Amino acid sequence: MKADGNRHGRKERSRQRAASRRRRRNTRWAALFAVLACLAPGAIPAEAGTGGVGATSTDGTASAGASLVFSSPMRSAGATWYGPGLYGNHTACGQTLRPGTIGVAHRNLPCGTAIKFSYHGHSLVTRVIDRGPYTRGNAFDLTNGARRALDFEGADRVRYAVAIASKASGE
Repeated sequence: MKADGNRHGRKERSRQRAASRRRRRNTRWAALFAVLACLAPGAIPAEAGTGGVGATSTDGTASAGASLVFSSPMRSAGATWYGPGLYGNHTACGQTLRPGTIGVAHRNLPCGTAIKFSYHGHSLVTRVIDRGPYTRGNAFDLTNGARRALDFEGADRVRYAVAIASKASGE
């Protein structure tokens, strides 16, 4: 008889299945990062102070030397906002959260991924700077700066599109 399982080896098979699931998940993440690296070789770095995408105009679109290509059509998802009580803490992507920080938290999009949001006639392009939300039914957590830019209050549904490529202007 085996010491680490019963006579049918059930514990060992369970461990093997779990290891196989981890390998598949890690392979999917590696493939996603490889695709993103190929699609956006000249991505615009996020601004350190605000977490925004380059300079933004009043309607929130990027205006810094390169244009972003977003997924189409825009999708809808639940969103909340966060910030007060967390100011001064570091985000999961390494920034310091301040009242004016413009960014968004998402559970599994890579840090720095550009996302365009639209809410009641306001739009904003920003980057993923943190992990979350940790509430059921919501896909995004907006920072207080992003909330103000979108004139967003409480919890509601927002329209969004994820950047899939970046190309230099003038091409």
